[in-house]
Amino acid sequence: MMRPSEDIRVYVCESPVDMRKSINGLSVLVEGTLSLDPFAPHLFVFCNRGRNKIKVLYWERNGFVLWYKRFEKDRVYWPEATTEGVTTMTGRELNWLLDGYDLSKLRPHRKLSYTTVL
Repeated sequence: MMRPSEDIRVYVCESPVDMRKSINGLSVLVEGTLSLDPFAPHLFVFCNRGRNKIKVLYWERNGFVLWYKRFEKDRVYWPEATTEGVTTMTGRELNWLLDGYDLSKLRPHRKLSYTTVL
């Protein structure tokens, strides 16, 4: 099984993408639309409008690699759209997304603030 390492930086394109796009089309989208460097050591993730297909693009030493996953029955929980058009996450969060977790409901404990230990 191929999965990303937990500490890699992942950029998720929030808008749906035509899944007919392959390496050339997706790398142009990374550079042109997302204003990111497709040769950087990061993963770039795309989803279709039906949210049942995901593509992951990355540069590895001497060429691009493209992963493709099709969800047979379920749909992926895709991040909400922001003004930037791209969401950042970790490899661990991407693995959760690929496993079908709704990341918006995985909430950490509330932040605590103290002024003294006494």
